[in-house]
Amino acid sequence: MSYQMLEIRQDGAVRIIALNRPKVLNALSVALLSELREALSQAKEDDSVRCLVLTGAGRAFCAGADLSGAGLEGDVQNMLDSYYHPVAQTIVSMPKPVLAAVNGPVAGAGLSLALACDMRLASAGAVFSTAFAGIGLVMDAGSSYFLPRLVGRGRAFELAYSARKVEAKEAVRLGLAEMLLPAEGFHEAVLAVAKRLAQGPTVAYGGIKETINASAQNSLAEQLELEAALQGKASRTADFAEGVAAFAEKRPPRFKAK
Repeated sequence: MSYQMLEIRQDGAVRIIALNRPKVLNALSVALLSELREALSQAKEDDSVRCLVLTGAGRAFCAGADLSGAGLEGDVQNMLDSYYHPVAQTIVSMPKPVLAAVNGPVAGAGLSLALACDMRLASAGAVFSTAFAGIGLVMDAGSSYFLPRLVGRGRAFELAYSARKVEAKEAVRLGLAEMLLPAEGFHEAVLAVAKRLAQGPTVAYGGIKETINASAQNSLAEQLELEAALQGKASRTADFAEGVAAFAEKRPPRFKAK
């Protein structure tokens, strides 16, 4: 498929998807979200992809919804259900690592997109904001789900009510991001992290993701049952056999894609 609003490239087993509307700070339009859903779905099913990086072209990650053409005066609920929610759900359900490379400002639904990813790697020049209350809206596109789980209930209220700008260093301290990387050479540093993950045990990573995502809703008994089922699956993979052999031989494991 040819994309007009995304830049996509692959480096080994790492696929990089960049939102590509730099003149409007990669603001989310219906057309961009449609392309993004398709690109994510393709990456999900492609076994050559073992780690996915989501980032923005130009100086921003994503400024949020495109207020000039987002349809916010119309049926907002339907727009969220049809375009925003499938993107978040595809990221969360993807059985491989998904990194948000936050290269600059990220706000509103753009922040929701980053929060849906497994980890956020922040450039020293990144700035985070919920933004919604600043224009009289509630959080959407999944941010009210992810934010309190990352930073805690009280801090989520503070960030949502104030809609203040959070610089990268504070974002890492609060739990909005997991890594702080220099602005110079940022994308190269992100790629190095992604390549390490792409060399890991893909099936095990998928199981880790499933268990962590399920833990917020499951009882202890349900979580133990899920862990046992997924561990049984992982223990039957070639990666497990390779991991045990590498441990015995005192060498780094050489995991392979399934």
